[in-house]
Amino acid sequence: MGIILASQSPRRRALLEQIGLSGFQVIPARGEEDMGAHLPPERLVEALALAKAREVAAGATPEDIVIGADTVVTLDGQVLGKPHSEEEAAEMLRALSGRRHLVYTGLAVLRGAQALVEHEATAVRFRDLTEREIAAYIASGEPMDKAGAYGIQGLGALLVEGIEGDYSSVVGLPVCRLGRMLTQLGVPVL
Repeated sequence: MGIILASQSPRRRALLEQIGLSGFQVIPARGEEDMGAHLPPERLVEALALAKAREVAAGATPEDIVIGADTVVTLDGQVLGKPHSEEEAAEMLRALSGRRHLVYTGLAVLRGAQALVEHEATAVRFRDLTEREIAAYIASGEPMDKAGAYGIQGLGALLVEGIEGDYSSVVGLPVCRLGRMLTQLGVPVL
């Protein structure tokens, strides 16, 4: 039995290592993410995580455990994906400034015919941001590959006034939930 992470995210890799799951393989899913799905955000991230895990599981053995994850940021019910330009990143950061938003991370864990699919929702509150701060953060390059145009584990931590929920889920992998799911599939994590 091997563990396969169906993601190229270095943050997800680091979180798996943090909980002692060394020796796993990284096989990123190649499929396109369909952000146009008309699903509520919690179902959208579950569907995207499951699609990634299934794609990679198709080339795995039935004993392998495949982990897929997907994260989106929502504000007033609108999904904020990864920005396509610096202008779009600035718009997202202006919209999030001084406000509370929700971060959803879907998680799919597959082993043979078994599939566990769940999600985590965490509330994040930004402090008020100035235009200078938004420009400086964008100039760092950090927002460009992150849902909602920020990364809480990096410089984006300077924007966050508080969170309610699972910090690791905002980073991209809810490790507490993952631990419970792996245990359900017979993989002891502690």
